[in-house]
Amino acid sequence: MAPQIRPTRHEITFGSDEIIVSKTDLKGRITYANRTFSRIAGYTRGELTGAPHSIIRHPDMPRAVFKLLWDRLGEEKEVFAYVKNMARSGDFYWVFAHVTPSYDDAGTVTGYHSNRRVPDRRVVHEVIEPLYATLLQTEASHPNAKEGLRASYAQMIDIVKSKASSYDELIFSL
Repeated sequence: MAPQIRPTRHEITFGSDEIIVSKTDLKGRITYANRTFSRIAGYTRGELTGAPHSIIRHPDMPRAVFKLLWDRLGEEKEVFAYVKNMARSGDFYWVFAHVTPSYDDAGTVTGYHSNRRVPDRRVVHEVIEPLYATLLQTEASHPNAKEGLRASYAQMIDIVKSKASSYDELIFSL
């Protein structure tokens, strides 16, 4: 069993001219990782290939955000989201992710493609961090993970509806 990675308070940053790229299969296992992804995450490209994309999941990320992501991908829609990831060292890095389905020649979804860029720091600090902390608190306040996820997802959808006509409109208005 691999040792558990402990989150640190140290943030890794990357250049505004850099793009973190990965591709996954339908189950979220990494099939491609570019050099920038490998360098920032602290894994070799060989270690990333075949690993679940959740290898970089930071515990500060609400499960509701990933439910939204997978639900939208299941509808063959693209997703834009602010995500806090965790490197092998336990250090963290924020990204603005754009995730899309990948298709074969017959139009069948074969996997997913994600490009991650440097996020707007103001949006992360003023909007996203407080929102995600609230969603995490909601998730933790329920007796089991399933109920916590259901409650935080409903809370996130209510927040979106109170501020915009759609999730996409809200994300791009920030």
